[in-house]
Amino acid sequence: MQRLKLIYSSKIVPLLLKHFAYSNVNEVPKLKKIIVNRGFDESCQTTKILDLLLSEFTLITGQKSCIRRSKKAIANFKVRENMPVGMIVTLRDQRMYAFFDRLINLALPRIRDFQGLSIKGFDGSGNYSLGLSEQLMFPEIEFDKISKIQGMDITIVTTAKTDKEALFLLKELGMPFKF
Repeated sequence: MQRLKLIYSSKIVPLLLKHFAYSNVNEVPKLKKIIVNRGFDESCQTTKILDLLLSEFTLITGQKSCIRRSKKAIANFKVRENMPVGMIVTLRDQRMYAFFDRLINLALPRIRDFQGLSIKGFDGSGNYSLGLSEQLMFPEIEFDKISKIQGMDITIVTTAKTDKEALFLLKELGMPFKF
């Protein structure tokens, strides 16, 4: 069992039960899934660069990603039909907790001039989104093998009904917010 999941079940669930006065343990909010995605520009259309980005993304998330392709051609954006436009990974259960643990304990502290995450990333339904400008903060990535510096978007989906509950949950899990 992942370290973070053990902390959640032993310490955070009783704390949430007491703080929000839930009547049932099943009402307590928990992490549902983490979605990590990355968009491409026109320089990523060659198969060699695409394979490098795919393997790099697999190293970061621990799971093979799915390449998203365009559905129709748009001339103004120089996009042809069936052209790769991004990649996405949906993490659940053990891989989700492993990625979340690495994100908050290893990757975020390595960001230059990091002072905490903004609390404006909540969507009103208890989900949190953040964007990273580069992939170099993850310890799995070797600087010499980087072909292109690219960012990613991370969405953390919880079962919380309000942003207040989700903020409390993520803060207790160790997410560094600035207030």
